[in-house]
Amino acid sequence: MIDWIIFLPACFALNLAFGPNNLLALMHGARAGVVFSQCAALGRLMVFVPMITVSALGLGVVLTTSAVVFSFVKVIGAAYLIWLGLSLWRSSASIELGVADGAKLNLLRAFKTEAVVALSNPKAILIFAAFFPQFVALDAYWQSYAMLGAAFIGMEAIAICVYALIGRFASKFSAGKLPLMQRASGLTMALFGLLLLVSPSPTRSG
Repeated sequence: MIDWIIFLPACFALNLAFGPNNLLALMHGARAGVVFSQCAALGRLMVFVPMITVSALGLGVVLTTSAVVFSFVKVIGAAYLIWLGLSLWRSSASIELGVADGAKLNLLRAFKTEAVVALSNPKAILIFAAFFPQFVALDAYWQSYAMLGAAFIGMEAIAICVYALIGRFASKFSAGKLPLMQRASGLTMALFGLLLLVSPSPTRSG
């Protein structure tokens, strides 16, 4: 039986944790609104579903126990985050000139960015491969894993809305500082990439 009393608050804390994808939700909310941010974040949710399935099949264990494979995924993810951060920083100039307002954000591009960031960050793999199994009921493995996955996706959608709302409200109160927010987001995204690059790989326990 799943211990929902422990899982739900612990999992929601992970959903709300400030990271690259939530930073994107914040930025998209600030520039184009909550609905746009949530639509773009569907790219993240659509990636998480097969990642959860892969972890349920046990393939996630390969990534968490193989230093070589994990390091490869980590380096690719870190490089992408750094590149994305630099791109955000550079694009702030176009906002300042009034060339790229929120209405001109490309939804398909934002959707793809959310998906790639989710896929290239091995921390999500750690959540599904190391956190979920602690709550799986062995006598109903697939059913419980599916329930945990559904709960995670639902709470992730709520977290996306929270960050999008924060971004939207922030932009309303400081509309003239949107380029500064964009630069700060770019710098933070690049910092996430650097931190991911130097973070230690998981080791096999026991």
